[in-house]
Amino acid sequence: MENIYFERVEALRALMRERGWDAVIVSGSDPHSSEYPAPRWKQVEWLSGFTGEAGDVVVTADHAGLWTDTRYFIQAVRQLEGSGIVLHKTRVPEQVLIPEWLAGDALADRERSVVVAVDGLCQGVSAVDGLKAAFEAAGRTEGSPDEDGFRIVSVPDMLETLWEDRPPVPQTPVITLGADLAGEDRRSRVAWLCGEAAAAGCDAVLLTALDEIAWLLNVRGSDIEYNPLVISYLLVTKDRVEWFVRKGGRPDEDTLDSFRELQDDGVDILLYDDIAFTLTDEIGDSVERLAVDPSTLNYNLYNILKTNSPEGSVVEWDSPVALRKAVKNEVEIEGMRDIHVEDGVAIERFLYWLENAVSSGGTVTERDAARRLGELRAEIPGYRGDSFETISAYGEGAALPHYITPRVDAPVLDPHGLYLVDSGGQYMNGTTDITRTVPLGPCTMLEKEDYTLVLKGHIDLAMAVFPRGTAGCQLDVLARSPLWRAHRNYGHGTGHGVGFFLGVHEGPQDIRQNFNRTPILPGMITSDEPGIYREGMHGVRHENLILCVEDGSSDFGDWLRFETLTLCHFDTSVIIVDLLDRDEIEWLNAYNARVCSTLGPLLPPEEAAWLARKCRPI
Repeated sequence: MENIYFERVEALRALMRERGWDAVIVSGSDPHSSEYPAPRWKQVEWLSGFTGEAGDVVVTADHAGLWTDTRYFIQAVRQLEGSGIVLHKTRVPEQVLIPEWLAGDALADRERSVVVAVDGLCQGVSAVDGLKAAFEAAGRTEGSPDEDGFRIVSVPDMLETLWEDRPPVPQTPVITLGADLAGEDRRSRVAWLCGEAAAAGCDAVLLTALDEIAWLLNVRGSDIEYNPLVISYLLVTKDRVEWFVRKGGRPDEDTLDSFRELQDDGVDILLYDDIAFTLTDEIGDSVERLAVDPSTLNYNLYNILKTNSPEGSVVEWDSPVALRKAVKNEVEIEGMRDIHVEDGVAIERFLYWLENAVSSGGTVTERDAARRLGELRAEIPGYRGDSFETISAYGEGAALPHYITPRVDAPVLDPHGLYLVDSGGQYMNGTTDITRTVPLGPCTMLEKEDYTLVLKGHIDLAMAVFPRGTAGCQLDVLARSPLWRAHRNYGHGTGHGVGFFLGVHEGPQDIRQNFNRTPILPGMITSDEPGIYREGMHGVRHENLILCVEDGSSDFGDWLRFETLTLCHFDTSVIIVDLLDRDEIEWLNAYNARVCSTLGPLLPPEEAAWLARKCRPI
């Protein structure tokens, strides 16, 4: 029986021969450069079977490859089996990325100009610029019909004819947030953005990143699973705001109420598909200079704008919204502090249930555990769903950093070894993301070592004090150093930004080895999540969310530190105490004591007593 994904790749190759394309790039994103696309744009998954959050597929006449990073190597090998698609590894020293691969030997034997087709709706401007630069560096000339030439053709929705029953563009209910939750009203945020545009010499801004639109307008939806976002475009000029959000049909009453509120604040509600027509009609007329961010603008819309607009009227800039959104205001910070208390109660109740269910000899699967945690979170007022699919992984499953818990025939949790649960919630007053690795019974010495060293790295980052202006890439080594000294490492980043009732992954800051100039600023919330993964054996990750706060000044400048927001004890029963320094032990004891004093009074008596035992100092 032939693999369905093999058949789909062959169908795509037939389309390529018909159209005269030498290569096709299928992106894992959507028209808004989203990390998590809605089902309509899960084109990589449809074509290849790969379900990871980061991956692009390239198909030529004689090769098909998936490019993804270290988080998904094991998963990709398993999911690509039988498809004919080969894994290309990224974020490794020997990586060859898609532009360089295509511009190198992949298409070198063509006796005419090379044609590369991309779905311009789901390919960013920056990505296409990188592709062009690679071909030019290889000595090829764009537009030349000769064998040393190349062309990039934009084919929106290129898989439409092959993908039967492709999902439509989603339209879910839209809600609004008041200043009491968001800390600032939309009129104020729009006025700020207009000021930023004017300072850049522009009279209009096009926002295409969904989280930026949601933040600016104080709106939320659920067009993308786990992400409270509304698929839309936003045009802001000095005298009007146009939100391209309607997808046809009559919205529900709650959405209509939200639309009326927005209209009262001067926001025009327009059709999503009218964005290109409206922009080309307005640029050069009512809009003289339009600011766009090439890192999130899709190539198709960019081409339309450049082709139909007067020269110099489309200005590329780095959207300032991402940075301002990342620096939370006091209302957002207090909301995040409050929700981490409630979320922490749910996690502690879950861990209490888990320990008793497994130790009593009952049959508990990874899926059972994930379901129980979801039920406890759903009891919290303001709960709007999970912030990502819960990773509930036991033993060798935890060795996959982004493990997908099986919906049927999930592994049973045995009363020994390590269990890892990475989960989070979306709430009206914040977003959470927490990972705990816990022993279900006796553990091997290697499991104890890995558990302790990862915790040591987590604590060292949490204790960091650093001068203002320090970037996350300069802090990353703090979490890795204990592992490196033991010749151990992990392939993913140490920390990502987290939004306020927005994306669980957001920038522009992060904590990872890749060079990123963005400093960690007061008000930014970032994860702290080192790990160790041993294929076929076990995985360990410890994750809290940390808030950057002021830590005073000295003759040497201004200083910053982290405040830990997440509240849930770290299990000390498998720690090798001799591997921890005195200050690390003091931090751990103080943290667990804070967890106990904060959450204990909110738990039923038997659970509070259990937590007190778990939080005894070492």
